[in-house]
Parts: sequence; C-alpha cells; structure tokens
Amino acid sequence: MAYDDAMRSYEPVLGLETHIELGTASKMFCSCSTTFGAEPNTQVCPVCLALPGSLPVVNGKAVESAIRLGLALNCSIAPWGRFARKNYFYPDMPKNYQISQYDEPICVDGHLDVTVDTPDGPKEFRVDIERVHMEEDTGKTAHVGGATGRIHGADYSIVDYNRAGIPLLEIVTKPIEHTGELAPLVARAYVSELRDLARSLGISDVRMEEGSLRCDVNVSLMPRGGTEWGTRSETKNVNSLRSVDRAVRYEIERQAGVLDAGKHVVQETRHFQENSGTTVSGRSKEEAQDYRYFPDPDLVPVAPSAEWIEELRATLPELPAAKRARIKAEWSLSDEELRDLINADAIDLVSATVDAGAPSADARKWWLNELSRRATENEIELSALPITPAQVARVVELVAEGALTNKLARQVIEGVLNGEGEPDAVVEARGLKVVNDDSALGSAVDQAIADNPDVAEKIRGGKVAAAGALVGAVMKATRGQADAGRARELILEKLGAA
Repeated sequence: MAYDDAMRSYEPVLGLETHIELGTASKMFCSCSTTFGAEPNTQVCPVCLALPGSLPVVNGKAVESAIRLGLALNCSIAPWGRFARKNYFYPDMPKNYQISQYDEPICVDGHLDVTVDTPDGPKEFRVDIERVHMEEDTGKTAHVGGATGRIHGADYSIVDYNRAGIPLLEIVTKPIEHTGELAPLVARAYVSELRDLARSLGISDVRMEEGSLRCDVNVSLMPRGGTEWGTRSETKNVNSLRSVDRAVRYEIERQAGVLDAGKHVVQETRHFQENSGTTVSGRSKEEAQDYRYFPDPDLVPVAPSAEWIEELRATLPELPAAKRARIKAEWSLSDEELRDLINADAIDLVSATVDAGAPSADARKWWLNELSRRATENEIELSALPITPAQVARVVELVAEGALTNKLARQVIEGVLNGEGEPDAVVEARGLKVVNDDSALGSAVDQAIADNPDVAEKIRGGKVAAAGALVGAVMKATRGQADAGRARELILEKLGAA
C-alpha cells in the first residue's frame, strides 16, 4: 500500500533495539584484541572460542562504558545485576550460547529526546528507553556462492571469530507511539542522536559501515483510533541511518498491504535489502523462553557502588543536544545552517577545527563543501576522510595569510587526503605557494599585456574593469599561484591607470 494511504488507515508503533560495539582494547570476557580488520581468526583464545575449562572474566572498562551511557540516557543504574546465558545454536557463536543480561540489566528507565524537521518547523519527540544491557557480540559468517549472500543457495559458509566476544551494549526502547507519518524520521533521528551520544562519550567509534553500530527495527500497525497494537516484525541489523528510515517506511507499506488484504502479519525477523529498499522474510521470531535464559554460573554479579556511579557521572562531557544549542548561539547560526551541519554529521569536525584556530565560517565552508563532496565521491562518512580538523585549520590559516588561494588550498587538501603529508609539506612538495613578489609577477604581467594589446588599450583609456581579463591571463600563466590582487595592481600601474 502506498505510504500516504497507509498513514490514513493505520498508526505505526515502533521499537528500536540498537547494538553498540564498545571501543575497548580487549573483548568482553577475555584479553583478546578488538582491532578491526585483522586476519580472520587471529584474535581468538580458549575463552572466546569456548574451549573446555576456560573461564570468562568481566571487562571492567565495558561496565564503566555501560554506566556512562546509561547516565547520559537519563537511566537508573542498577545497584546489583548479573549475566545470563542466552542459548541458541548458530555457528557464529562458538559456545552455542551468548553471555548477556536478561532480567537484571545494568541500566533501566531512561529517555532520549530527538528533534525532527517538519514543514511546520522542528518537532521534538521523547523516546523512552526500557533498558541498556551488556553482552558479547557474535562472530561473522559469510555464505559463499548463490545469488543472495545468505545461507540458502550458498555453496559453503566460512566463519571469522575475531568479533566473537567483543563488548556490546544493547539499547532497547519502549514502544514509540504517536509519531504518525513522521515515524521513519523519528527512528532515524533517534539512531543518529544515540550515535552522537556514544561518540561524545568516547565509548565507541559507532561506524555503521563497520558494524560497530547496528539497529534492529521493530514495526507494527494498529487501525486509526484503535488501542491494540498489531503483530510486529523485526528487521535485523540495519546498518545505515538512511536504511533505518527506509526499513520503517517499507514495513509500514508492506504490513498495511497485508492487513488491507484481510490477512495477518506474521511475527518474524526480516532482512533489509539495500539495493531495493525492501525487507525479506528471515525466520519466525523467538520469544524469551525459547532462549532458555539462566544465570551464568561462571560470572559474579555486577554491583557498582553509588560512589563509583557518581564519579562516572562527573566524567560525562557536554552532551550533543547541549553542544548544538551552545554552538548555534556562539556561531550565530540560523536554523538552516545548524541543520546543514547536523545533516552532514559535521558538528564535531567543525567544532574541532574551530578549536584548532580556524574561524567558524571558514571551518564550515571547507567541511560542508569541498570535504563533503570528496566524502560523497568516495561513499564514506565525512569523519572517515583521512584529514584531521587541525590540518583543515592549517589550510584555512595559509589562505588567511595569503600564502594560498582557495584554488590552491583545494590542491593542498587533495594532497593531504592522498597521504602526501601535512599541509605545509604538500605546499612545498607541489610548489603551490602563492606568487606575490613583484619580480616574479612582473614578467607574467608584462606577457599578459603583450599578448592582449586590445585589452591593454581599453585599460589605458579608462576602462579599468577590463583588467580582469589580464588578471585571468596572469593566473593561467602562473598555474593559479599568482596573488590576484597584487597582479591587478601591477597591471594598472604599468598601464597608467592606477
């Protein structure tokens, strides 16, 4: 059913389960490295491979990260909790169970406020958080052969256990109601705000393209004016903000079509298809009892003291919402300018560039234009570009000093992105510094006058605006390195029009 038609007949109810891989040096229950991109199955040990006799030990830094995120989400921190075994068979978890938290999560009853742009202006929604719990991630299974990349139709499967055991936080919302046609945007805004929150706390790099932030999207529909929620579907491991939006939108359209045809929505897990923007059926959805949870006998309870919790509360940085409000005021930004920064995911980058000495207007210009363009061309996030805010600030400084033009500055940025070194080294190696001494400019100006006698005559006759054509010739002759202002002055002096 078309989205607008679905919205006239049904009210969506959302539930979001977001998984954040923590940026700890070691895994949740052993000392294996968590470095991304290592050779398959090189970061494993008897504990994370579940060999007989091995015993897990809780990663204290992961517990600290969980508490700090819970505090930032306005949660209550449980004074006592324990880990449980979640039993299921799947080859990416060597133990055939996952160590998680079940009935005693470390953080409960929080909320996160998000803002969505509407034709009538920004609208704020409060997303209530049911729980934040600690667990370990699974390994990575690749199904080789076949057309879909899934197990059905594959020739064989291979498993990399490097990720098995990496510390993971799962943030589960309470049902999100009364979002109406804005449901996809609210879901996207929530995941985006949660990502920014985790990043500001320094607990994860939250790179969705690397799987360190993933979202399971639950959607159900109830008839307009109804009170009973419909049967939900769960779309697993959605790995981009755009896909969160598209997954919610498609499930609303799909479920509305099913219900309108007089059929029943099946409770199941589904998989999002990036290329088509659709979801496909996975398996029937398990209930809690299917996992046969029971307390893990090898792990002692987690019991953070009230004093430690308050110490961690004192370490919380300025949170994203407060930072946006401060920056808007300090930089005198309009709502549209702030929205551009948010949409480009550039607030932290621009802020760091300003902290490194660049004026806010110049920092915004380079990140939102040249650098955003290059990130788009390479299909990566802006923060993944191999250039630092300090390097961008140095380019801005060189332009302000007159050592570079904007055109030359773009070449310097290109060199930094290509791994040619710091901005000053790129300038030196490429010979990009602006030519502004009279001796070097003089010959180029003389040649431009000689090559364009008609233009020179116009300038002698008082048509000073024609000097632009000769300045352009000088710039071309010097490969854009001439100081355009000084070149113009010399042209006018030589032609007696100064």
